[in-house]
Amino acid sequence: MSVQKLGYSLGPLLSMKEVLKCAKMADHQANVDSLWVPESWGRESFSTLGAMSQITKKVRLGTSIVNIYSRTPATVAMAATTLDMLSNKRIIIGLGASTASIVENWHGVPFNRPASRMKEYINCLRLINKGENVKYNGEFFKINNFKILHTPQRTHIPIFMAAVNKKMISMASELADGALLYLRPFEELKKTASKLKQATKGKSFEIGCSLICAISNKDPDRARDRAAKTLAFYVAVGKYYSKFLAENGFKIEVEEISAEYRKAGVDSAAKFVSDRMLSSLVICGSSEDCRESLSKFLTTGITLPIIQFNPVGGSESSFKEMLSTF
Repeated sequence: MSVQKLGYSLGPLLSMKEVLKCAKMADHQANVDSLWVPESWGRESFSTLGAMSQITKKVRLGTSIVNIYSRTPATVAMAATTLDMLSNKRIIIGLGASTASIVENWHGVPFNRPASRMKEYINCLRLINKGENVKYNGEFFKINNFKILHTPQRTHIPIFMAAVNKKMISMASELADGALLYLRPFEELKKTASKLKQATKGKSFEIGCSLICAISNKDPDRARDRAAKTLAFYVAVGKYYSKFLAENGFKIEVEEISAEYRKAGVDSAAKFVSDRMLSSLVICGSSEDCRESLSKFLTTGITLPIIQFNPVGGSESSFKEMLSTF
């Protein structure tokens, strides 16, 4: 199976050197549409993409995601338009609310009214990216007769919005160029993709879905363990994800994983990730297992699968195995 179009998410399990090596490899693969860099409390997303822009030529480069609390819209607009210059118009701005824990405990900013803030944030970005004088008097953001100094390479830089709940899903379909979905059980993902397609009928809109992935033909069980560990971590620390998964068929697993994580850490918590949970949420095992899983996820209606790379063994050899799988 060769997927027509997919992205790769290169996250904190990799060193900076490994991120750049993987980016260069992916850029040579015909079906790789985009590379995405997450941001939490580790690597900064825009500077990482800046480095990647200089060693890649064709892949789009996206933030998946940067939060809407720690930077003003003007700061994100400057970063995105700068990267658009460096990359020759290949940037995608991926935005999300993040979590109260990260926003308040890491950035020291109050986490409140994410939906209202997101709406203003996107409106500001759209105005700034046009390269015209901006006057904006919102509840959260105010811009008084300013325009960005360097004329943007294009007046419309794509904005993708990370969304978990119904309100954010609806807002993404209305305001953004794409949605970024994550950790949605298979049957629920089908319903959400269908709603997004219906809501965005007649306009260009990407339904992106990031999927935890770990591959090893040499040791498929080790790949499953690696995927389970990543999943357990997100369940244990991600308040929105754990609540969402508990409400969508995985209440027992969420309770067991969270309790064990608090008691003994992620390695121990991963043992409570059920096979049913893995099947519904992640791609893992041998190359054949992973191709079957990805084919299954593509039937949900997502238009851009984003493979979240979890290395099994050496990162370079593991990424090569992943590229050859898909």
